[in-house]
Amino acid sequence: MERKKLTFIAFFACLTVASAFAQSTKVRLETDLGNITIQLFDDTPGHRDNFIQNVKDGMYDGVLFHRVIRNFMVQTGDPDTREGITEKVEPEDSTQMGPAIPAEIHFPKHYHIKGMVAAAREGDDINPQKASSKYQFYIVTGKFMNEQQMMSLEQAKLADKLDSVFNQKLEEHQNEINTLRSNREMTKLAALYDKLHEDAEIDFKESKVQFFTDDIIRDYRRFGGAPWLDGDYTVFGEVTDGMKVVSKIEKVKTGDEDKPLKDIRIIRAVVE
Repeated sequence: MERKKLTFIAFFACLTVASAFAQSTKVRLETDLGNITIQLFDDTPGHRDNFIQNVKDGMYDGVLFHRVIRNFMVQTGDPDTREGITEKVEPEDSTQMGPAIPAEIHFPKHYHIKGMVAAAREGDDINPQKASSKYQFYIVTGKFMNEQQMMSLEQAKLADKLDSVFNQKLEEHQNEINTLRSNREMTKLAALYDKLHEDAEIDFKESKVQFFTDDIIRDYRRFGGAPWLDGDYTVFGEVTDGMKVVSKIEKVKTGDEDKPLKDIRIIRAVVE
């Protein structure tokens, strides 16, 4: 009898721990227009833990939805937009996204379908590692994409991937390229570029890359999203409740830099 009692207690304890873990991956954003519940992904632990810590620290309490673009996304999280803040929360320039955290891009597992939550970041020109903002994030609203649009986008994405393979080969032969340039051997330099480009195309074809799977194309046709961002930004969660609220935010009138004319804030963010 005592053993059964202990077993029951242990089982109850396991349920309690499991329940606490499950709750720790959900966050509720209480906004001026209603509540939004976000489920955080466990396979992006850096972003998950950073987001939860920001919530517990009150970093999102009072911040604005400072950038809203219809048929695309709503963006928030900048500490400098917090109500009543008279000085920067961080010594860094949080208006320029704040301290970065390493990217955790898991495409094609996570993609920018409507309702996905992803980290904002600086552009590739100053952030080639695609590192994420510590604070700012966006919720995808997006638009419906037909098959022809998806195929055109895929061709553009594949061209970018081919360029990446070619650029990698250029880096591998940088010393040789520099020597040819220094010696003004332009004919040999042009021949080297041609060879490296041919090698890149061969490697690319052998990899048999398919950017958008049939399932992804179907989802963008049925639900809409922002597929042009896929593979470039970290998707770390999804809205499980409150997309009607997100839609309300998306439809507000905006002015300069896509900022809503009437302030819409996260009143409070809570780890459920």
